Amino acid sequence: METHVGLRSILIKSGLYRGMMTNRMSASASRDSPLGAYLKGLRAKLDPAMYGLPRERRRTPGLRREEVARRANISLAWYTGLEQGRGGAPSADVLDRIAHALVLTNVEREHLFLIGLRRLFGVRYQKNESVSPWLQRVLDRLEPCPAFVRTAIWDVVAWNRPTALVLTDYGSRPPIERNILRSLFLDPRVRAAQHDWPSVARFGVGAFRGDASRAGAAAEMEPLVDELCRLSPEFRALWRDNEVWSFGDGVKRLRHPTLGPLTFEYSAFAVDGRPDLRMVVFNPATPADTDKISSILGEAVAVERQAPIRQPRI
Repeated sequence: METHVGLRSILIKSGLYRGMMTNRMSASASRDSPLGAYLKGLRAKLDPAMYGLPRERRRTPGLRREEVARRANISLAWYTGLEQGRGGAPSADVLDRIAHALVLTNVEREHLFLIGLRRLFGVRYQKNESVSPWLQRVLDRLEPCPAFVRTAIWDVVAWNRPTALVLTDYGSRPPIERNILRSLFLDPRVRAAQHDWPSVARFGVGAFRGDASRAGAAAEMEPLVDELCRLSPEFRALWRDNEVWSFGDGVKRLRHPTLGPLTFEYSAFAVDGRPDLRMVVFNPATPADTDKISSILGEAVAVERQAPIRQPRI
């Protein structure tokens, strides 16, 4: 104990103790600030050579803080404060200049504004886990295309029969297990069905982050993120990367245990009047994929017709 106190006294006199404590507090503030962590992650991914800057003698990857501040035409102290979670909320103009300095994509820029201004256009997330009968009938009419409706935190709240037969039978699961991200990282069957699980997982985490932020659902996603960080080291690593993606449309490849390889073209659609919901439709990419899904749908209908009709009790 005496040795520890003596060492601290020496550090205080030399000024090193204050610097050590400042660094600790700065690191803590950065960890607690989503904006600071996001800016630091974006800065680390930039190649100095692309901006005519030397690569040598750099203790950390990417651009230095002073280089970003200079490109954004803001003071180094102000930019450092943003990364360390100090100095209050930035203005839209400052965020816009930082977005240009970091050469952000449209999706990355939107996410920067969402976390920097706390909430965009006054969006308020309202949890509602039901859909209208009309929307459910739209899903049912989309056969043979698997289609479902999910919330901003990726809970599936409605689906059609092709989804249950080809993707996931959500009806057989309790509501808490109908989350896409939870299934992707914690369900071995869902993981095995992915054509390229690492790429799917990385994209899923980034798209989930963007969806939740856009809907103003940061508080609602925290319990799920905490759970997955605790149960899945892979999710924890991807979440710390602070990537953000847009889930618009693309190609999805699966390994179905019965039908074999399947390829879909998927698109996501907003549900008018329900900013918390998205409808995702998977269109079979080839006639062969359509035939496979149609065959399993036909078998399911035949089984249903052969099932005995239960007589009501009198």
